[in-house]
Amino acid sequence: MSYSPGTFTVGGKNVRRLGFGAMSLTGPGVWGPPRDHDEAVRVLRRAVELGVDLIDTADSYGPYVNEELIREALHPYPEGLLIATKAGFVRPRPGQWEPVGRPAYLRQEVEMSLRRLGLDRIDLLQLHRIDPVVPLEDQVGELRALRDEGKIGSVGLSEVSVEELERARRVVEIATVQNRYNLTLRVSEGVLEHCEKEGIGFIPYSPIAKGRLAEPGGPVDHVAQAVGATPAQVSLAWLLARSPVTMPIPGTSTVAHLEENLAASAVSLTAEQVRELG
Repeated sequence: MSYSPGTFTVGGKNVRRLGFGAMSLTGPGVWGPPRDHDEAVRVLRRAVELGVDLIDTADSYGPYVNEELIREALHPYPEGLLIATKAGFVRPRPGQWEPVGRPAYLRQEVEMSLRRLGLDRIDLLQLHRIDPVVPLEDQVGELRALRDEGKIGSVGLSEVSVEELERARRVVEIATVQNRYNLTLRVSEGVLEHCEKEGIGFIPYSPIAKGRLAEPGGPVDHVAQAVGATPAQVSLAWLLARSPVTMPIPGTSTVAHLEENLAASAVSLTAEQVRELG
């Protein structure tokens, strides 16, 4: 089995638009080691076998465990694989997240991510959250400096508004935006539309639809039955059809679910079905 969802260029590197979000491989609540270490390794290796060349992680997943797992499973990395990680969101304890955007801290975390991942350069480093007590310009300015030093290939942002994106772009080129977005959660519709207009990659996390639209007998279920797919596959196919800049990163901790998700690239939705899904 292989898949071909089309590509998008990030920092001069063409990657397939259906990637893999590694967060789910970390323990309960994104804290600690995987429930099943060997299966987590198999998931990462199978993803690459099936053609995934965009893997998304963060220093806070674990914390640190996720990046170390990726290195264990995939290093030395195959040519063409883009590993995107994030810095600027800390986990003092399970269930607690706090933004920390001090330039010295961001630099430290990039250096440590390079070491944990076994990389000389991080292809895509995303500011995980904007720290409200540190000027945004200082935060992305430090990432620009790290890019200029060759330690980062491209800079991305996560959970930002259009206004924040444009402020950041006045300091450094922004390659991607990663916001929560799916069929049933479209708060970031305006951000996606702006990214499409500006040619910026949009990485929707939590890409599987939940809620009323996805309930049994609802529109997602109806389309899924019509095309012979699962509701999750329809959710991903809709995202791929929604815009040429979307790059969904569904995550899972099992090989079987991984293969189901990646099969979404073979699901073709008609214009009428896309309208039915809204």
